[in-house]
Amino acid sequence: MFKKISALLAGVTVSIFCHGQQTFPQNGAYDERPGRFAFTNATIVVDSKTTIAGGTMLIENGTIREVGKKVKIPAGTVVTDLKGKYIYPSLIDLDSDYGMPDVKRERPAQGRQTPQIESNKKGAFGWNQAIQPENDASLLFTPDARKAEDLRKIGFGTVLTFSHDGIVRGNGAVVTLTDEPANKALLNKKASAHFSFSKGSSTQTYPSSAMGIVALLRENYYDAEWYARAGKTKDMNLSLEAFNQIKTLPSFFETNDKYSVLRADRIGDEFGIQYIIRGGGDEYQRLKEIKATKATLILPLQFPDAYDVADPWDADLVSVAQLKHWELAPKNMSEVAKAEIPFALTTTGLKSKGDFWKNLKTAIEYGLPKEKALEALTTLPASLIKAEGQIGSLRTGLLANFLITSGDIFGKDNIIYENWIQGKKFILAPLNAPELRGTYQLSVNNESTGKLLVTGTLEKPDFKLALKDSVKVTPKTVIANELLTLTYQPDAQTPGTVRLTGWITGNGLAGEGILPNGSVVPWAATLSEKYQSATVKDSVIVKTKETGNVVYPFLGFGNEELPKAQTVLIKNATVWTNEKEGILQNADVIVQNGKITKVGKALAAPSGASTVDGTGKHLTSGIIDEHSHIALFAINEGGQSSSAEVRMSDVINPDDINIYRQLAGGVTTSHLLHGSANSIGGQSALIKLKWGAGQSEMLLPEVKTIKFALGENVKQSNWGDIVRTRFPQTRMGVEQVYFDHFLRAKDYAKTWKNYNAASKKQSANSPRRDIELEALAEILDSERFITCHSYVQSEINMLMHVADSLHFKINTFTHILEGYKMADKMAQRGIGGSTFADWWAYKMEVKEAIPYNAALMYHEGITVAINSDDAEMARRLNQEAAKTVEYGGVPEEEAWKMVTLNPAKLLHVDHRIGSIRAGKDADLVLWNTNPLSVYARPEFTMIEGAVYFDRKKDEEKQKSIAIERERLIQKMLNDKAEGKPVQKPQTSQPRMWHCEDVIGVHTEHE
Repeated sequence: MFKKISALLAGVTVSIFCHGQQTFPQNGAYDERPGRFAFTNATIVVDSKTTIAGGTMLIENGTIREVGKKVKIPAGTVVTDLKGKYIYPSLIDLDSDYGMPDVKRERPAQGRQTPQIESNKKGAFGWNQAIQPENDASLLFTPDARKAEDLRKIGFGTVLTFSHDGIVRGNGAVVTLTDEPANKALLNKKASAHFSFSKGSSTQTYPSSAMGIVALLRENYYDAEWYARAGKTKDMNLSLEAFNQIKTLPSFFETNDKYSVLRADRIGDEFGIQYIIRGGGDEYQRLKEIKATKATLILPLQFPDAYDVADPWDADLVSVAQLKHWELAPKNMSEVAKAEIPFALTTTGLKSKGDFWKNLKTAIEYGLPKEKALEALTTLPASLIKAEGQIGSLRTGLLANFLITSGDIFGKDNIIYENWIQGKKFILAPLNAPELRGTYQLSVNNESTGKLLVTGTLEKPDFKLALKDSVKVTPKTVIANELLTLTYQPDAQTPGTVRLTGWITGNGLAGEGILPNGSVVPWAATLSEKYQSATVKDSVIVKTKETGNVVYPFLGFGNEELPKAQTVLIKNATVWTNEKEGILQNADVIVQNGKITKVGKALAAPSGASTVDGTGKHLTSGIIDEHSHIALFAINEGGQSSSAEVRMSDVINPDDINIYRQLAGGVTTSHLLHGSANSIGGQSALIKLKWGAGQSEMLLPEVKTIKFALGENVKQSNWGDIVRTRFPQTRMGVEQVYFDHFLRAKDYAKTWKNYNAASKKQSANSPRRDIELEALAEILDSERFITCHSYVQSEINMLMHVADSLHFKINTFTHILEGYKMADKMAQRGIGGSTFADWWAYKMEVKEAIPYNAALMYHEGITVAINSDDAEMARRLNQEAAKTVEYGGVPEEEAWKMVTLNPAKLLHVDHRIGSIRAGKDADLVLWNTNPLSVYARPEFTMIEGAVYFDRKKDEEKQKSIAIERERLIQKMLNDKAEGKPVQKPQTSQPRMWHCEDVIGVHTEHE
């Protein structure tokens, strides 16, 4: 007993001592009261898994002192009986800019602008404005009374706030939404590190693309590591110092779509960081891949409005993907939960904070478990920022951050009465509102006037007057505590307003009023019939929401199930082998486990094989497009004259409809090149057109190529005088770019070679890793191969001279429309040519192009490919190859190799694809006739034994798309008829990238 009293006295002493040691002076008397409150007889939801019925919670000095069924309440405690009420932890938002200064973004000007090559930020910071790790949220934080109130109203008590500006955004701070000064609200000044794929307010030209952002962020990580080891002795870089301080904190990455989620996670994997990733609300479209990241997500609660599709022409503007996303977006959280992917929820993106509960309850109607919803707003976010010892649940010792509600917090008519933050009460609605609902007999000046009908909710009653002569009026009503004011005009024909002011009596309402003539009269409303509330079995009735299925990719022509490799016997076809056997008549091909296993005649079908009759048809290997820009989110990083550090694999777009269209033209493989905006472009990506597969499943990572460019584009000839800032601006300047970069790459490679050869390595002296020079060093070591955009003979000669001088090899000249002028020199050096069949006169530097170019290079012994460089042309590459037969007399078999085997050789994958031979990938196309005919069309296109395009199934698919489209349109029309918000359809077209296109500059084909 003595010990208990001693402990109590010690606690009181510490409490008084703490009050006495405040560092801020106060103008007035100090309030030394302990702030002790007890809440009894409540249903206390401690966390998503623990609920105490009829419990008591005791709080003191802003913290929870005890929670349970048998809590001893000290004398002097303010006690509130919450019988029938609930207590929940206050909610937490991990993606907030509360209290942060506004990010001032310059409005982008139309067209080209003068490039800003260098940072204009003053001070000893890093070289790029978009990298801002020095942003400290705790120093930027200023409480915002209006925003705090908006968030408190919907139940939030704590947020993780940070500057939403830049690629690296600095550290975040945990703050409460109290109305106290900043030093009271701040719980953790350095809680997190923040990243994004947005440049924010940076006006610097680089980076100008998604792959440039990835490269910049990767290099920043490497630079920070080097700076920590040895770089700080070279010079002072406050940005890298700050980056090293925050990179060990929980790291949050903002993304806006499913593929950005995957892109962010790949960066994290490279540096051993598991990002917490804010998604865009479409994660359900790629759940398997997102689950594999093992990332925790932060999901927005924003759902698209239905489109106004009443006008059939307007309806045509809305794609099937947009229609389906509208229907399925509310199901996103349910699907993520079902996949057992941990997630928190955020208010970010909501048009109005008032939509928060409406949208959350919609998500619950679509299958989100209430327990998961509560966890996503309390315990999980607290654990992610390592604040579970302060917030997120109602346990002893935690901050007194809690909500008092009328019932289940997810209930349809639930009301949040109070939001307590750090032990301070914020009233949102009257806790014990009087029951006013019912039917009353109204008398004014002792004369019966009619009836007063009160309905609605207990906290927000609705008043109606049914006066004599069947006049119905909705009075203006003001309720303050137990006082009430009604004002109404009794007769629309007679001007004048009756004003009644009164109070609640034992059996109704009474008071005094003023008539339109100024007379003061008594009035009364006597309860004649009590309000009967409807009985609700459960506060949240989970409805069955019928929706369509997710398809892969998420487009009209997507598949509910991905194609699978089959065992197939193709019989009696004309087989174009591209091997020494040539064209075989009436031949058979067996496909097993994604590979060609046998080629011959009269072959027996393996067990379980399906048989395809190829009689009268032609079987070829799949077409390979050596120069393509499809399936990409961007193609140029034009901020610098060299962008060797960027990778096209970072921006692969598996949802591009051109993949499907090109499968319909027999294309199975595409070489995705960087554009031609700079002399040294980015690292290319080779993909197989596996329609519906993920990025990693499409990519052939072993292929290491890079795009170079010559000519008008790289020196910005057609960009106008306003952009004449970036080097080079002349063709001789282009030459200097190559010499400069390769000399630096040689030195870089030598430095690393010497370091790695040293018997005693010291990490402090290790060289800085430079991912740009690393890619160029791979060229010098013959590990990476150049594809160079080229037109004019003089420039082509120049680059060959540079390569000879610096001892590296050019793999392929692409376009190469003057290749016929120097085919002998190219042949001597083993350089391939990937050209157009008959393009010319589309700009000055191609004025000497001729349609015989491919044939002339072929006759010189060059490995020649015909490419598209165009999404539409790629569907007809078989016809482009046929033109070389017309222009120059190339044999048909050799012409066909120009779109199959020859590009495979140029890409160093001819051991896998490009011909029909046992052991190679089963990338096959069955044509209805000779593939070089203008009447040829694929019956099916197969990749690694799986059929990704089937002409008969395509006809069925088109019919099913029309049915699904109309189903969704009818559903949207129903929403509009019910008065739900709709949005006007907008014209949008997918990008059809060309070599010179730069995001933010070129708008053609957008």
